[in-house]
Amino acid sequence: MTDLLLAMAHHLLVFGIAALLASEAALLRPGLNPQQLRLLGTLDSLYGIFAVLILIVGFGRVFFGVRGPEFFLTNPWFWAKLAAFAIVGILSAPPTIRFIAWRRHAKTDAGFAITADDVRWVRRFFIGEIVAFAFIPLFAAAMVRVPFL
Repeated sequence: MTDLLLAMAHHLLVFGIAALLASEAALLRPGLNPQQLRLLGTLDSLYGIFAVLILIVGFGRVFFGVRGPEFFLTNPWFWAKLAAFAIVGILSAPPTIRFIAWRRHAKTDAGFAITADDVRWVRRFFIGEIVAFAFIPLFAAAMVRVPFL
C-alpha cells in the first residue's frame, strides 16, 4: 500500500508542477499589474514547493517502494531522470530571481512595467524548462522497461 500511495502522490505532484509551469508561462506578459505580479510570484513559489515535494516523495519511492533502492540506484535511466529534473531546477532559478526583482521594483515604483524584452528573456528559460521536463517521463518509462544501452 505504501508503494501505491507514494506512486499516486508522485504522479499528482508531477502533473501539478506541469500545470504550474504552464500557468506561469500563460500569465507572463508585458505590463503585468501588481496583483498579477503577486500571482506570478505565488505560482512560482508553489512550483518550488512542488519540486521539493516531488524529490521527497520520489526518494520515498526509491527507499520504501516495491522495487527498492537496488533497482533505482543502479539504473542509469533513473540518474538520467534526476539529471533532467536538476536541469529543470537550474533553468527555473533565473526566472524566480527575476520575478522577485520585479515585485520589489513594483513596490517602490508605481509606474513599473514589465517590458516585452523582459518577457522574452524569461520565456527562453521557460522553454528550456519545458523541453527538459518532457524528458522526465520519457526516462521514467525507460527506467522500468528498457535496459540501459
